[in-house]
Amino acid sequence: MDTNQYLDMFVEESKEHIQAINDHLLELENAPESIDIVNEIFRSAHTLKGMAATMGFEDMTTLTHEMENVLDQVRNHKLVVNSDMMDVIFRCVDLLERMLYSIAGGGDGREDVSAVVAQLHAILNGETVVQAAPKVLPEDSAAANPEAAPDVEASAASRLHAFDQFEITVLDQSVQAGHQAYWIKTSVRDDCVLKAARAYMVYDNLESLGEVIKTTPSVQDLEEERFEKSFEIVLITRESQEKIESTVLNVSEIEGVEVELIDIHLYKADHLREAKPQAQAKPAAGTKQAGAKPADADKSAPKKAAAGKTIRVDIERLDVLMNLFSELVIDRGRLEQLAHELNKSALTETVEHMSRISGDLQSIILTMRMVPVEQVFNRFPRMVRDLAKELNKKINLEIIGAETELDRTVIDEIGDPLVHLLRNSLDHGVEPADRRRMAGKPEEGLVQLKAYHSGNHVFIEVKDDGAGINREKVLAKALDKGVVTEQQAQSLTNKQIDELLFASGLSTADKISDISGRGVGLDVVKTKIESLGGSVSVDSNPGVGTTFLIQLPLTLSIISAMLVQVEDEKYAVPLSSIIETAVFSPDQIMHAHRQDVIDFRGRVVPLVSLKSLFSIPDNGIAKEEDISVIIVRKGDKMAGLVVDSFIGQQEIVLKSLGKYLTNVFAVSGATILGDGQVALIIDCNALIK
Repeated sequence: MDTNQYLDMFVEESKEHIQAINDHLLELENAPESIDIVNEIFRSAHTLKGMAATMGFEDMTTLTHEMENVLDQVRNHKLVVNSDMMDVIFRCVDLLERMLYSIAGGGDGREDVSAVVAQLHAILNGETVVQAAPKVLPEDSAAANPEAAPDVEASAASRLHAFDQFEITVLDQSVQAGHQAYWIKTSVRDDCVLKAARAYMVYDNLESLGEVIKTTPSVQDLEEERFEKSFEIVLITRESQEKIESTVLNVSEIEGVEVELIDIHLYKADHLREAKPQAQAKPAAGTKQAGAKPADADKSAPKKAAAGKTIRVDIERLDVLMNLFSELVIDRGRLEQLAHELNKSALTETVEHMSRISGDLQSIILTMRMVPVEQVFNRFPRMVRDLAKELNKKINLEIIGAETELDRTVIDEIGDPLVHLLRNSLDHGVEPADRRRMAGKPEEGLVQLKAYHSGNHVFIEVKDDGAGINREKVLAKALDKGVVTEQQAQSLTNKQIDELLFASGLSTADKISDISGRGVGLDVVKTKIESLGGSVSVDSNPGVGTTFLIQLPLTLSIISAMLVQVEDEKYAVPLSSIIETAVFSPDQIMHAHRQDVIDFRGRVVPLVSLKSLFSIPDNGIAKEEDISVIIVRKGDKMAGLVVDSFIGQQEIVLKSLGKYLTNVFAVSGATILGDGQVALIIDCNALIK
């Protein structure tokens, strides 16, 4: 997937997160005991890390991950904020800003983060933070002569400073997996004619024993014979030191070889001094030739962020514009009613023209705010691919309904919750291939990301065909964390146990990793979704899979609705929820399970009387025997709303009921009609649920 198309979005969102970290750090200096501020910094760093990892910016990912480690210890009361810590974290933010400006200018965003990472490690270990002193190089060093690579004797420990953080991570993981890392210095004879050819033969032979992760000088310099007498290679292998030495010495015109075992723990002990100034290229694993040529590098380099064709408008300004237009829609309705009552042709024509113009204006304003969820969904295939490789799992991501449109306010906020849910499905949900085979499942797991409209809501599903939720493990963790008591645990249903995953700080991962297990997962998802006026639920079937369902309001200020009358009250039913309006005679009404139902095109549909639902008093006016019904739906479920009469279709302005009328059942808001009356807007999804 070409991530360049998302570069502009990444740069702008990263600027916002870095600014948020800066602002909260300043607040934290004045209130170092505030865990809430630490949590805000942590979440911004966590989101920034996820975005950087998706875009492939390794140094930014590494630095934000190490920042997380320190902040995580602070919020768990294992570290105390002090001036040294603040200085180091501010330095981290400066580095992040430098990387981001590099990326925005078309660079690769690479920075030497080794020194600041070492300082973060010192903080974690409770050691004194040593500020790195500027390094003074001798005049005759290789830095003074960039054409010549270093040919210096050094211990394995001192050479570790030449590794960047990514290489240190690779070395560490390889050692944990049972491999050994060796530093190999090879010297060629003084009378050697083709030094580059000998270097290539040594490189090729060593690569047959394992994986070469670094050369000094770079592969390109070796190929172009830009070295004096010796060169160095770092090799990861399971072979013995003797085997390595004999392999190198089998190449003719080699004078000698030095092989030393690299102790990766020295990196942590010495805090990794600042890296050498010259740039060094890493050969790709399994590659026998030099690195990419400049022309190839240009093709793979990130494009410079485009500017000038679009502008970022503060969403609050769009909110003000929408509110002003909403008032215009109310006045338009009033004018249409007056024109109808006065029946003056000139007034009627003018009002009709104004209605057409305002309709076009309304369409433009709504289009400005509505964007397809594809903008968010398209970031995930690359992320799933990389995580699947890291977890050694076979996973297929299926995206459905990417064209579903959602308000920009919501689009900007749902990316992080979806990342958490997808990572949860990949790590905890889908099983490894061998376990899937044993369970009679295909080796490749399926993760489905689906979006669809239902009424005036958008639903997003994250579904996997994995092992389902391990309820015993969840309950044990909840008891251990004090989320529930022993007495409460005995009476919990399976659904309630599943919902415990949304408890603050609850994680079922056995160890902390980049993928999950930090305790910032599902509680953050729930908090974020609820702040958007939505809800999230989970449904799991052991051995079959798990589905997370997010319900989000469209948050549109203007919607099309059907106005209906019930006694003296008027109600609005969103057109997006309506299948059909119909009139039934009393003998067509049936009863099933103590519920009035109708036969609608071969389906049994339950009836819901709005008069009974909202306890509307009888006005004493005789009514027709026939029953007016609006057939509404939520997904594949349907219901029939019984009303007295249909008034007609109208554009209405969605108004909040305010903070004093929250969570009113089956009512999503209200609208002001042209005659000044207030009509409640029916929430069909809540009715059917």
